[in-house]
Amino acid sequence: MPAATTPAIVVTGASGGIGEHLAYEFAREKSAMLLVARSKDGLERVAAECAKRGATPVEIMPLDLARIDAIDQLEARIVALGFHVETLVNNAGYALSGPFATLDEPGELGMVDLNIRALTALCRRFLPGMIERGKGGILNLASTAAFAPGPLMAVYYASKAYVLSFSRALAAEVGGRGVTITALCPGPTWSGFQARAGLEHARLMRLMPLMTAAKVAAIGYRGFRAGKTTIIAGTMNRIMAQSSRLAPASVLTAMTKYLHRTAQ
Repeated sequence: MPAATTPAIVVTGASGGIGEHLAYEFAREKSAMLLVARSKDGLERVAAECAKRGATPVEIMPLDLARIDAIDQLEARIVALGFHVETLVNNAGYALSGPFATLDEPGELGMVDLNIRALTALCRRFLPGMIERGKGGILNLASTAAFAPGPLMAVYYASKAYVLSFSRALAAEVGGRGVTITALCPGPTWSGFQARAGLEHARLMRLMPLMTAAKVAAIGYRGFRAGKTTIIAGTMNRIMAQSSRLAPASVLTAMTKYLHRTAQ
């Protein structure tokens, strides 16, 4: 008989923004947690708060998930801790804004590595165990960007369309087997995301209503635990996502391009 392991919640991109607040939401379940991100200082701060909220034990792993060997390293750490992944929160990701033809090539390809390849690899690595045990769930961070093409953020929008489609397909595959797959689709959110994406001065930040990361996380957590497949955070974001199904592609792309340009 294999040794018993402890069910754990793994949150990637947990050092700030929506990932940080998702960690706080899950911490209230008082389960074992492993928080993953590049920033050790940020992880230590979030881990301390998670422990205050009842999570035990709370472990951290500073790691760049875009590295080709990152998933192997993460799995080895999970095994060494005596954990098994019962809940996986794939929050790690980033965006860049600007014309595709002029943006930094490593940055663009890094988006594909982190937003798509790493997320897919994590699901592939840990979903089989959930199915075998008949218990578990994966929460993938998509975006309202998944519902439209995104000129001036072409790779980011395409990556989130992948996450949404992939999550919905997996949800259909595992239905009735005790495992849930959820895509959380936030709209514009106050976090460090805008600075890295280069969006601080875009029209999007002035014209669109921004939610707090804490509010998005609370909505996402409740929907995930309710077993929803797709969660669009915020009434206005839900309206816009639904409207994108009816609007011509030319209108959607023109509007998105306008919003991503720098406000004058």
